Amino acid sequence: MVRMKCAKRGGRLVISSISCLIMFPVWGITKDPVPASPVDLLVLHAKVYTVNLNQPWAEALAIRESKIVAVGSESEIEKLRGPHTKIIDAQGSLVLPGFTDSHIHFLDGSLSLLGVNLYEAKTQEEIVHLVKAYAAMHPKLPWILGRGWQYTAFGASGLPNKAALDEAVPTRPVYLESFDGHTWLANSAAMKAAGVTRDSPNPPGGEFVRDPATGEPTGAVKEDAADAVIRRAIPPPSHDRTLQALRLGMREANRVGLVGAISPGGVSVQGGDFTALAVYEELRTQGELTLRFYIGCRLEPPVASSETIERIEEARRQYHDEWISTGAAKFFLDGVIESHTAAMLSSYSDDPRLNGMLWWDAEKYKQTVLELDRRGIQIYTHAIGDKAVRLALDAYEEAAKKNQKHDARPRIEHIENISTDDIPRFGTLGVIASFQPLHAYPDDDLNRFWLPHVGPERAQRGWPWRSIEKSGGVLAFGSDWPIVTLNPWPGVQNALTRQTSEGDPPGGWLPSERVSLEDAIRAYTLGAAFAARREKSTGSLEPGKFADLIVLSQNLFLIEPTEIGKTEVLLTMVGGKVVYESPQWKTQKHWKASEVK
Repeated sequence: MVRMKCAKRGGRLVISSISCLIMFPVWGITKDPVPASPVDLLVLHAKVYTVNLNQPWAEALAIRESKIVAVGSESEIEKLRGPHTKIIDAQGSLVLPGFTDSHIHFLDGSLSLLGVNLYEAKTQEEIVHLVKAYAAMHPKLPWILGRGWQYTAFGASGLPNKAALDEAVPTRPVYLESFDGHTWLANSAAMKAAGVTRDSPNPPGGEFVRDPATGEPTGAVKEDAADAVIRRAIPPPSHDRTLQALRLGMREANRVGLVGAISPGGVSVQGGDFTALAVYEELRTQGELTLRFYIGCRLEPPVASSETIERIEEARRQYHDEWISTGAAKFFLDGVIESHTAAMLSSYSDDPRLNGMLWWDAEKYKQTVLELDRRGIQIYTHAIGDKAVRLALDAYEEAAKKNQKHDARPRIEHIENISTDDIPRFGTLGVIASFQPLHAYPDDDLNRFWLPHVGPERAQRGWPWRSIEKSGGVLAFGSDWPIVTLNPWPGVQNALTRQTSEGDPPGGWLPSERVSLEDAIRAYTLGAAFAARREKSTGSLEPGKFADLIVLSQNLFLIEPTEIGKTEVLLTMVGGKVVYESPQWKTQKHWKASEVK
């Protein structure tokens, strides 16, 4: 077990012992000498923020083939220009390392781009209207799928009813996922296709919500009832539709500045990125991958089978390069606070009868963690409630003691609520805190459901980014797309403000948990690279690393934090190859021919 001894000074991490260098081997790299021979590409007239503590700022950088060979001043980098060197004139724009989304369900999100988009719907009427219009436009689709509805669209209960949907689309199955991926709405045709009736029992870890007067299913489906019953009736997407979705998803990811994606496994047992590894390999073989993927496998209770573990081992043997790598497993340990399914140490404040649920038996979970850790498989655990977070930390600590493994880098995903005693354990145990900043967006969902459920005392430890960071924990930021947008810039803004776009609440919700701009960028770049075991090759702009970078429309260091969400990406580069250029960039003549004198 490696203990971190790092101090924060002036908003930046300062290494104060060799133990921290072991944890972060590239954060103390010295600057490489400038190569003498000409290079393929120069980025000039830039404000380069490198996320390299030894050289945080530069004016230019040089690229040969797929990697950075020099970072420095204009005069220094100009010496590397040759007769065939291409030039990018950044015209004073901010250049950052490309962002990696540390928690994203990429295939699920990409497929959602082909379905009904309900994110902007405010009422049940708007949801039904969008579904009806989509069904009319796609008459041959056997199922109408969509996602993004908010609990607030359905009144005080927050739970939908199938009646209006049955009237709008009476004959074809309709299945709509909530924004957080923990509750669904099925119309009667979908329930019939899945064989759900009044007499159907609730599966373990899930629920078919029923009318209290009649006992009939209302169409609302919670947690594992979705995977155990409904999803199994949905025809899997065809190979061509999967390819279409992934290409669309990559274009959108590059457009908003993503160069990498860490997928912990699909949101359903039928799908997800791990099951689509062969499709990703096909895209890579065709030269179409424009994101670097690190893909995990979701495990299902009650215990991970030897066959599943062998699948992870086999995938790790097959996929372990700079484009596609595997070797991680993910547990769903609990649900979400909004539906009272996150596992809490004490009862929910608004319903003392409930304290959530653990999806895994605690001892079987610990045994599985122990075995995976023994095999060197990286472990992710979805843990939202304070009870689930504690169990995950306990399991990781026990595995480290028994296996004597070093640099295991286990992760906990989401961490919406936590006991005070458990905050410093992230740093002590070397556990990565994987957060999605937009999950803490202080909107109606937080105010009407999350806060009343946890109560005022526990609410003071909501999404404790800064507290974990101050205690030595490593932050890795992401989106959880398709739960929220994969666009990282609203997430960066919320990490700094913890306010809505309208500025509520004044001063921010729990302002002590805000992080600095430098630390937010690090969590999306070098922190994310560390979480994927790629910090030696990505995550910062320094010699020897891949030329994965983005050029931005505004300098984040010179604007108000409340303006960060409006940031647009002008150019995205992955491995020295430009994979996205904005219309604004294309019209401003940033590319120049070499002019060697």
